[in-house]
Amino acid sequence: MKIDKPTVKPLPASSAGEKATPASTKGKSTLLPSTELTSSTSVSLGTTAAQLNSMESSMVNIPVVDAGKVAEITKAISEGRFKVNSGAVADRLIESVRDLIGGRT
Repeated sequence: MKIDKPTVKPLPASSAGEKATPASTKGKSTLLPSTELTSSTSVSLGTTAAQLNSMESSMVNIPVVDAGKVAEITKAISEGRFKVNSGAVADRLIESVRDLIGGRT
């Protein structure tokens, strides 16, 4: 059985930043640097990035789970005092499914 090599067509350069290279550079890198970076290059992300960084730093020490509330519920379950409101659970489940279905359309 003979396997032929597939015909591969080169993709055209579609980005505005890409430049076509002559055929004599075949096999060499086709990306041309648009500018050279120097030691004076700087990036400014603006005040929003600084605010997000500050918020992230302040939230590092906040626990994700309220350990006191978990202990209270655990104790109520073990003592038989915890009651599940099946109507509320069903309502929230139906609401969640409606949101998921509504989000698809």
